[in-house]
Amino acid sequence: MTALPGETPGTGGTDTPQDAVSPPDEAGAQEPGAPEPEADAGAASDGAGAGDSPSDAAEDEAGAEGEAAESASTEAGAADASAAPELSEAQAELAAQRELRERIEQRKAAKAAPIAAGAGLSGTAADLLAAVRAVESGEKAGSAFFAPPAAPQAPRRPAPAAAAPPPRAPAPQIAPAPQAASPEALGAVLAVLVAGGAPESLARPAVGALGEQAAELLRTDPWQLLAVPGVRPEQADGFARALLGADCGPDDGRRTAALVGWVLERAALQGHTALDAEAVRAAIAERAVSDPDAAVREAVEEGVALLFREGEDEEPEEDEAAEEGGLAPEADTAREPVRILLGLDRYALAEESLADGLARLVNACEKAADWAEAAAAAPSPSAAELIRTTAAAGLVAHSGGEAARAEPAALIAAARGLGLRAFGATHSEDGRRRLAAATGDPDTAVTLAGLLSGAQGPGRDEDGALALDLLVVLDAPQLDVESAAVLVEALADGSRLVLSGDPGVLGSAGAGRVFADVLAARTCPQVVSRTPDPGPIGELVSGIGIGELNQVDAPGKEVVIVPVRDAGEAVHRTVQLVADSVPRAFSIPADETQVITVGHGGAAGTRVLNEALKQRLNPGPGRFGGFDPGDRVVHVPVPGRAVPGVVRSADAEGLHLDCGGVPVVVPQERVESSVRHGWALSAHQAAGMRWPAAVVVLPGDAAAGLSRPWVYTAFGRGERHLSVVHGVDQALPHAVAEVPAQERTTRLRPLLEALPTPDAAS
Repeated sequence: MTALPGETPGTGGTDTPQDAVSPPDEAGAQEPGAPEPEADAGAASDGAGAGDSPSDAAEDEAGAEGEAAESASTEAGAADASAAPELSEAQAELAAQRELRERIEQRKAAKAAPIAAGAGLSGTAADLLAAVRAVESGEKAGSAFFAPPAAPQAPRRPAPAAAAPPPRAPAPQIAPAPQAASPEALGAVLAVLVAGGAPESLARPAVGALGEQAAELLRTDPWQLLAVPGVRPEQADGFARALLGADCGPDDGRRTAALVGWVLERAALQGHTALDAEAVRAAIAERAVSDPDAAVREAVEEGVALLFREGEDEEPEEDEAAEEGGLAPEADTAREPVRILLGLDRYALAEESLADGLARLVNACEKAADWAEAAAAAPSPSAAELIRTTAAAGLVAHSGGEAARAEPAALIAAARGLGLRAFGATHSEDGRRRLAAATGDPDTAVTLAGLLSGAQGPGRDEDGALALDLLVVLDAPQLDVESAAVLVEALADGSRLVLSGDPGVLGSAGAGRVFADVLAARTCPQVVSRTPDPGPIGELVSGIGIGELNQVDAPGKEVVIVPVRDAGEAVHRTVQLVADSVPRAFSIPADETQVITVGHGGAAGTRVLNEALKQRLNPGPGRFGGFDPGDRVVHVPVPGRAVPGVVRSADAEGLHLDCGGVPVVVPQERVESSVRHGWALSAHQAAGMRWPAAVVVLPGDAAAGLSRPWVYTAFGRGERHLSVVHGVDQALPHAVAEVPAQERTTRLRPLLEALPTPDAAS
């Protein structure tokens, strides 16, 4: 995923779930809920909108890649110096995703290729077939395949037990740097960019997006420039005119194909894995394409997009059977219309792989496990129900609020007590610490990224699968489809998977809505927690979840509303709350209070708030790329993951961070694109984490960016105290009551519904 240069990593302009099926915005259009347009493409990322939708979160996170490519230049030597001998967690995660895509592509190609006789055999059967063919062809004598028995090996003495190594501090993780481009490729691309009047700073991103042959690709098809993060269609058009002159026009096949791909990429940034064909046609028609139908057909023929038909069931066969039986179909019977969707192959293959993998888990596990004794000892009725359900199913969906997280913890502890290898995976390091405290065993809790990279958890078995029997994924709404596909692919047959989360929070930064699709498809048993969130904050958030903004009784000032007249006052009162009021009233230090606001741009967005909070809490010249030791930051190692941290130091290797007790080194060329100040975050960045106190800032220009999921997510980030800096008047109750989560267009639900899953809930 990509974003415009200059966006805050891990988020985008808005947190509002603007992931409707409507086509993506025009090049110069504001994102939904934008308080004000920015002057240039680079700044538009930070001020794109008043909320931060999945599109914004994804754009910003992926925009980090584009920024990194633009900023990396003569500092490549420093990046080499900082390289670690082992892959970092983020690099391993990216490698795992690439491996999955390659495996899916190979599987797809194998299905399309002709199958040679005996090609489906493996192991001993394949060896025997090869031997028979060798003897028949005369290549070898039959006796060549009869070897004398091997001499028995001398018994080995058991190796002495190794002494337990002394505990050591975790090794610093090296944030991934962009793959180095060859000087020849950079020089060739630079020449083409200059000839087309494009900025020279696009050379590295172009090579990163198009490969070593980027110069030749751009020379023959200038609209391939749209594959570079942050490039808009009008910019690619100008580049093409400069290179091709009169040979290009608005209906050039190269242009229309690139526009279809660009529209689908923009849709993916908004959370869609596919888009209605009509929406794609409408979007490219606004780009002066005279025949959108023909353009879409050509794009499908060229493989730019894949076409899917939803609603084509076995109805024709049923009609034929009815006619044969003498029953003519009723004339007024309305058949479901066939919906035509277009999607990018990477998301289509991920959804298909994920659906197959989930069906495999549903059908492959042992159904007769007896966990009755463990369920009887559960700490709550909901935990007991979860334990009983998991004992009889390979896939379980568990939903509930913050208090319900105790139920997966009880399940993990019960499974461990039965001798099973049970683990819980969370979205963030903060979630991992909370899960470890709930289970009482730090070894049971991992982050999802750490599990997939091998940095945390049980590691892999001899077949490459995760060495576990039960995996509980908390914060499941934050799972995008590609990460989920990688995870499920890594689970062995017979293992159990529990997806647990709060359906009311904002969805994943990446494309897809895995948890919501699994719930909607009813592919597996579902357990809904009956454990309410406690206290005034829990009562307030529970009401928001059902569309009601209630006044709650807060005798200990757990919830405080601070009215403001304008954005300037909102910034002033926010700094006052964080630095003075909350520490004095609740003994919560400033570094344990998190500010959450609707967008990055605007007069009270994260940029302005972070600047004001730094001046008050940790003033300094910003001598390390704009950062000083002690600065709170957010680091985005890969798109979709925002990791809070604190700056410790900087040297030739890069910027040294402490991210939840894990030392991280960000190479110099990655600092500008992947690190931002973190006193104030967007709600998407804050999802999956909690702090002792939260200050939610709602300036007047944020009204259009509010929605029920945004308010639900933001208000639920404080454990002991919530302050709301309120400047949106009636827009807040209106958003809670009238603006629900907007749907994302995905294919996972129908794929799951079409699979044979005998254990599916009725």
